[in-house]
Amino acid sequence: MVEKYQRRLYWHLRRLLVDHDDTDDVLQNTLINAWRAIPKFRHDSQLYTWLYRIATNEALSFIKKSRRDRLLAYEEGGQAMSDLVDTSSYISGDEISMKLQKAVLMLPAKQRLVFNMKYFDEMKYEDISEVLGTSVGGLKASYHLAVKKIEKQVLQD
Repeated sequence: MVEKYQRRLYWHLRRLLVDHDDTDDVLQNTLINAWRAIPKFRHDSQLYTWLYRIATNEALSFIKKSRRDRLLAYEEGGQAMSDLVDTSSYISGDEISMKLQKAVLMLPAKQRLVFNMKYFDEMKYEDISEVLGTSVGGLKASYHLAVKKIEKQVLQD
């Protein structure tokens, strides 16, 4: 389980938390909690969507508990998270990649989650719906709005 999903979960969490060390901590908690809960896994969903749900919940819990500037930035989308892209030694990329990362971080929380899962993780709407407990129609609307906001932000810079 760890070998198969660790990398995908890391990058899912990294896009939510930005900071490498925070991501490592949350990933470790995710895998420990998943391991402990595996006997309760009902097989009514795919293993990776179950793991993504645990990881997403762990990340959101971490953000709420941290009470740093990132809580406000994450809930509303904002500059504090975007600034981490500039200062992190673990983030690299060309100019357009950096603009994309910053634009994604400016999105409201739900749109950011949906965009990350659809665009970066290449998840199907049905799988995202399982992870987030939201309707497919609502997810499509959130993704569409996110794309429009990102396009506007990237073209504006």
